[in-house]
Amino acid sequence: MCGIFAYLNYLTPKTRREVLELLINGLKRLEYRGYDSAGVALDSADGKDIAVVKKSGKVQALQDEINSLEKVLDVDQEVLCHVGISHTRWATHGVPSAVNAHPQRSDAKHGFVVVHNGIITNYKDIKVFLQGKGYCFESETDTEVIAKFVDHLHNQHPTYSFRELVEQVIEQLEGAFALCFKSKYFPGQCVAARRGSPLLVGIKAKTKLATDHIPILYSKEAGNEDAEASTLQDHRPQGRDPLPTMHRSASTAEFQPIEDKEVEYFFASDASAVIEHTNRVIFLEDDDVAAVKEGTLSIHRLKRSLDDPHLREITTLKMEIQQIMKGNFSSFMQKEIFEQPESVVNTMRGRLNFQSKTVTLGGIKDYIPEIKRCRRLMLIGCGTSYHSAVATRQLLEELTELPVMVELASDFLDRNTPIFRDDVCFFISQSGETADTLMALRYCKQRGALIVGITNTVGSSICRESHCGVHINAGPEIGVASTKAYTSQFISMVMFALVMSEDRISLKSRRHEIIEGLCQLGDQIKEVLKLDEAVKELAEDLFQNKSLLIMGRGYNFATCMEGALKVKELTYMHSEGIMAGELKHGPLALVDKAMPIIMIVTRDPVYVKCMNALQQVTAREGRPIVICEKGDEETKQFASRVLEVPHTVDCLQGILTVIPMQLLSYHIAVLRGCNVDCPRNLAKSVTVE
Repeated sequence: MCGIFAYLNYLTPKTRREVLELLINGLKRLEYRGYDSAGVALDSADGKDIAVVKKSGKVQALQDEINSLEKVLDVDQEVLCHVGISHTRWATHGVPSAVNAHPQRSDAKHGFVVVHNGIITNYKDIKVFLQGKGYCFESETDTEVIAKFVDHLHNQHPTYSFRELVEQVIEQLEGAFALCFKSKYFPGQCVAARRGSPLLVGIKAKTKLATDHIPILYSKEAGNEDAEASTLQDHRPQGRDPLPTMHRSASTAEFQPIEDKEVEYFFASDASAVIEHTNRVIFLEDDDVAAVKEGTLSIHRLKRSLDDPHLREITTLKMEIQQIMKGNFSSFMQKEIFEQPESVVNTMRGRLNFQSKTVTLGGIKDYIPEIKRCRRLMLIGCGTSYHSAVATRQLLEELTELPVMVELASDFLDRNTPIFRDDVCFFISQSGETADTLMALRYCKQRGALIVGITNTVGSSICRESHCGVHINAGPEIGVASTKAYTSQFISMVMFALVMSEDRISLKSRRHEIIEGLCQLGDQIKEVLKLDEAVKELAEDLFQNKSLLIMGRGYNFATCMEGALKVKELTYMHSEGIMAGELKHGPLALVDKAMPIIMIVTRDPVYVKCMNALQQVTAREGRPIVICEKGDEETKQFASRVLEVPHTVDCLQGILTVIPMQLLSYHIAVLRGCNVDCPRNLAKSVTVE
């Protein structure tokens, strides 16, 4: 859950100040991925060494440190060819500190430096091996072993190219990683690799690109040409598989995709960091190694697979820089909450025809007959994505008449859940890179299930590894706490349910009712957003409390869980989403006049049961804050305070009731002095298990 940004200019004059500004601005775009420390590496002023600047804290602290070192870094010096790498960290191994920040170095002379996103699970074995070779470690990170391992191999094999050294190292690594390397021994060169963590290459050239595809070069799988592999195996725990034999690449041809030699390359964890520079990117696949040497980009793979397309497509991004700017809002989260009237319409645009009452999901259209024949539907996700699955399970069961299981991805894997060839598994993830969800996807795919991806990121791992899917089209979501992605995931699953029931005459009136509700949804969300001032006043009464209970049932239970998650994420208050039907089975013991309680009571099939729970709370001196429908005077009689939302069809009510909870968590966080966009200990794209 870290952000990588690297920049390489070839025959494109830049001052060192400009290079540093590019790196810092790239990190600021990626800061939602991690913000406990940051660092940069670039050529030293004399060009003979690498200057590394690292700082604990946010990217601004790193920028301040760089500003204080302007003379040392000689920022006004112009460089014709240069590589700079940078990183913003979310700590996994080692506390947030300058020493543990990236880039990590191979030695005090900065022979090799590397930035890393992910977790290396066998780093302790490699560390023991390297300590036996005389290497001393200065950080607590798993990343430092990578830099030192490259250096060790370089000492053993000085004739190997930079790319070949990296290839041999990543063969020894287990776990998930995205890596970007710089070396003083290979000036002007940059090598990047990924496995399980996202990484893309942006290309900017003065002339038009010569092609829209780059061919893949394969390394020769040789025999045991290197004794180091067997030596390293001796340091692994007994009973584990031996490390693969290291080999030297036999590929000598390189591919030059750029007609004009004046070129700039950007390596980044996310497209939001490069879109202001170029919209032409290549999304690297697992086990790709991308190398730039003398302005030429080549992409290599160590092993040939039968389903490999042998090409990497250069994608043209449609994202606009304005989409990732805050505009007039104080935070990205606030902006994204208020974007929901447009984002939900964008999710439906081109798919839902309100005149003919038809729904077309192009990404899964060809697979609908197969899905209709399946044994069961499985909805798998984490956090907010899991809640969107809970929110739509009841409707899916109603309209498909299939068993629907909702699973947390991490628990799903822990249980080794039985999966069959006639299962259809939906994997829901805003980023499309969520590690637990991605591992669950591969688990199900190996067992022959049909894989459907529900993501917000074109080119993401889940997007590419699914058989089919739905892009929720919510637009870039920068705030760590998900808001508009939740409502768009919700609507995507509702549209899928409508597609599955389109040939059922008995469900025709129900489908038309839901489609009519979707038609009005954008305007109704605008109405709910007018509650902002009322919610802010409510937040002023609640922000000093230590706990908050949120209760509901039926279609609104997911809102309770999602609302409680938002409060926990942003305000650091204890909050719990409680099924109202379970109130008398334990949680009622928490109710008294001092406990803040929010109850969601709407005119749906469980209204009477929710009213029973509401009266149980008031009978015990509880003072519930009620979210109900406009004009519902009966419900309002039992409330100490009320937030009224418009009436819509029961299965869509959760979209309207969750928005006040998003606003409430936002305002409480502001009043408590919390960082709304970057909550402590959290990151946006959870690319580690």
